[in-house]
Amino acid sequence: MRVFRGIPARADVPVALTIGNFDGVHLGHRAMIARLEEVAHRQGLPVAVMTFEPQPQEFFAPDQAPARLTSLHEKLEILRNCGVDRVYICRFDYAFAQFGADEFVSRILQDGLAVRWLLVGDDFRFGARRSGDFTLLKALASRSGFDVEAMTSVVAVGERVSSTAIRGRLEAGDLAGAQQLLGRPYSITGRVVDGDKLGAKIGYPTANIQLKRSRAPLSGIFIVEVEGLGPDALPGVASLGVRPTVKDRGQATLEVHLFDFDGRIYGRRIGVRFLKKLRDEQKFSSIDALVAQMDRDAAAARDYFLTAKTQRAQRNT
Repeated sequence: MRVFRGIPARADVPVALTIGNFDGVHLGHRAMIARLEEVAHRQGLPVAVMTFEPQPQEFFAPDQAPARLTSLHEKLEILRNCGVDRVYICRFDYAFAQFGADEFVSRILQDGLAVRWLLVGDDFRFGARRSGDFTLLKALASRSGFDVEAMTSVVAVGERVSSTAIRGRLEAGDLAGAQQLLGRPYSITGRVVDGDKLGAKIGYPTANIQLKRSRAPLSGIFIVEVEGLGPDALPGVASLGVRPTVKDRGQATLEVHLFDFDGRIYGRRIGVRFLKKLRDEQKFSSIDALVAQMDRDAAAARDYFLTAKTQRAQRNT
């Protein structure tokens, strides 16, 4: 997969394109990519995605923008695994926000990307102040020599699949519900960085994961699996939050304690898959009280994995 930072003045090849934030790359996004891939292969065109950095809401109202489901790195990895050939990362800034609908089609879609076939969502808007709708897009596409199609929303478990709906499930601690809309367990990937070593001092050494986002869409204590440290995912328990017992005004931190693991992994990129929420983060009266609760959390997580292992064995007999 080729990644382009910005939109070229002139395209090198024509493409089949879809446009969006693609935050989370959920079931709805995957359905769009599958449809795009179907048409692109039939017409002999590369499968291309145009996305934005920062996302429009982050540009217009950074303090009110929703938490990202995926970092840019995570999004690109998932798009690669979905079979996308090209990703164009469009810098969303003041100049871009001023493009009128006609200029967006002529400068971006026609000149910069040489679009031959375009797929958009049923709620797609474009141009300054979101002035363009699908009716206008179809008219401009016809004049510019490419075809356009709108894809209806994907529904799962009786709900329209959207990044907003997934955030709501994660914030509520409904990891199973989020998984149904994502099509996979929610995960965060990042590099292991140095921490304050408190975990090791109290008997719970942790891998501290760098969070490449201003805030995460979930918080609390979780049962997790970690990928990237061997052929199989490793079981553990994770804390995602500001650690109120040890910090007065801490930044959000993701710390993972791996069961029965003893290795130096600083600098490694790992993926943390969230399986079940155990509880909300809370402030304890002392470190001893915190450790006692961590003992209970670890025991609950070990029981979870033991039960899952037993159930798999029963299904295989």
